[in-house]
Amino acid sequence: LLIDEGVLFICDTYVNPNPTPQVLTEMVIKAVEQIRRFGIIPKVALVSHSSFGSLNTDSSLKMRSALQMIRNRDPELEIDGEMHADAALSPEVRMRIFPNSTLVGRANLLVMPCLDAANIGYNLIKSLKNGLSIGPLLLGIAKPAHIMTPSITVRGILNLATLAVVEAQSLGESEKG
Repeated sequence: LLIDEGVLFICDTYVNPNPTPQVLTEMVIKAVEQIRRFGIIPKVALVSHSSFGSLNTDSSLKMRSALQMIRNRDPELEIDGEMHADAALSPEVRMRIFPNSTLVGRANLLVMPCLDAANIGYNLIKSLKNGLSIGPLLLGIAKPAHIMTPSITVRGILNLATLAVVEAQSLGESEKG
């Protein structure tokens, strides 16, 4: 989403209903690769109803487990969680609640514990912030393909088509050599 505050990515808004920590890890690794392709430094927040261990529910434990797996896979990645969405988007809130957070500034990738949370969050932000959607982007598949939602605009179609063409060209170049 392009919003006044910048670019905001959200995982996973359309595919995985209740991802395991392992699936969350793969999602984050793929999303981070895509964000870096856009020339953006990823700042990842694992979002939850729990903040930095405040609750021990299945969902919050899943996010904590994913955090450790992700850190093992990409130790240099700026990532923290599990945290409330306001803490992810507001450094002031996060520092007040958890001054030892390793995330600096506003997160630009929100990773949700389930499809319901991600889809609801995505649509709320898109509507409230008058955000321009570039996606949803389908990651981790062999060929470029993306999802067009019923609410997509003409500009959204052009954005996704352009992105798919660039990805297809990159794929073609990498297959040549």
